Amino acid sequence: MIKHKLWYLLVALVFVSAAASAQNPFITDQFTADPTARVFNGRVYVYPSHDIRATPGHGRAGWFVMEDYHVFSSANLTDWTDHGVIVTQNKVPWVKPNSYSMWAPDCIYRNGKYYFYFPTTPKDTTVIKGFTIGVAVADKPTGPFVPQPLPIKGVRGIDPNVFIDKDGQAYLYWSQGEIFGAKLKENMLELASEVKTLGELPTKGLKEGPYVFERQGTYYLTYPHVANKTERLEYATSTSPLGPFTVKGVIMDESPTGCWTNHHSLLEFKNQWYLFYHHNDLSPNFDKNRSVRIDSLSFAPDGSIRKVQPTLRGVGLTDAKQKIQLDRYSRLSPGGASIAFLDTANKFQGWKTVLATNQGWVQYNGVAFGKQALKTVTMRVAATANATVQIRMDGATGPMLAQVTVPKGSQWQEIKAPLSAFKPGTHTLVVASQTNTPVEIDWIRFE
Repeated sequence: MIKHKLWYLLVALVFVSAAASAQNPFITDQFTADPTARVFNGRVYVYPSHDIRATPGHGRAGWFVMEDYHVFSSANLTDWTDHGVIVTQNKVPWVKPNSYSMWAPDCIYRNGKYYFYFPTTPKDTTVIKGFTIGVAVADKPTGPFVPQPLPIKGVRGIDPNVFIDKDGQAYLYWSQGEIFGAKLKENMLELASEVKTLGELPTKGLKEGPYVFERQGTYYLTYPHVANKTERLEYATSTSPLGPFTVKGVIMDESPTGCWTNHHSLLEFKNQWYLFYHHNDLSPNFDKNRSVRIDSLSFAPDGSIRKVQPTLRGVGLTDAKQKIQLDRYSRLSPGGASIAFLDTANKFQGWKTVLATNQGWVQYNGVAFGKQALKTVTMRVAATANATVQIRMDGATGPMLAQVTVPKGSQWQEIKAPLSAFKPGTHTLVVASQTNTPVEIDWIRFE
């Protein structure tokens, strides 16, 4: 047990203030799920749950195992900082210290304080059996967070979400088979009204993970729902924070690869709306180890939410002078190209793009080249025989930036080539194989 705690302490110390530049999933050094995104002081903070793998005596094998929470932040939705662990199960007075059930959280700002809401199981089952919800309070969005000595009285369930209306009234939402809501007192620690079941939602299939927001006078209740076999994201609207709600439609369809859960939040940042959600990209064979994603979201003129198509590219611009991970593509050729893990024994190392034939290509949108002319491109690449790769700008027939000759080699090589053209501004890249020799690309970078 001591070794186990020391190991996690070391991991936390390594990750504190660690920076990462990523697309989807946007956290790639640990498993994350259930992302709640908030804007505090012009910066985006994401509070996800933290999946880990079960080990003997620590968590239930084959199930969700979560013992703590990290917080991540970004100024541009591309470069993310991990601020480390903010709450852990064995340092909350009322929590069963080996429950491994620190599920989906939320965080909200009020009156100079940050209130972090989290569900888990208590050690005193005479007070409540099953899940309940607690609060930890901090002066900064990254903590340190001080847990309250007891959970919120009168709340049984998971997936807390807090919404503060324009009149200053705060509401707490949560789920336990159904979705519930109640007013919160000014102190943000106690209920101020009777609990209401939000009962106008679909009656068939599990509903959970509520996330409520207001836009142009309409209150949106969004939630995962098992309409068929796995969760999809749906929404309902109302003229009141506690309903009655009218079901309107689907925000995101079920996972095409069968990830059973999805859990989300919606955020407006710099005049653009985003959907934060999760998938199991880093653990394709075990959907209890998940990874958080972002994609852009928009509204129709009538206020309805347009359905979001999940992408690997995600959001945000990529600086041409940084490593461009082509495997987080915008488009992939229908044949001759695929994505694979760099190391199947350590999937946190990420992916590579494999161009198997001269029909293979990958498109990557949103590369910021700036104004100053760039002169070379470096490609981390491997090929079992001599190969040629072309890099074009703004489409398959656009200006050719470079033609890279890749020499035969079984190991990864960093090959540098001169640029034959340059255009300032933001552009799409298309990287295509010119030979039938399989070539693997880890990243490219311009200088």
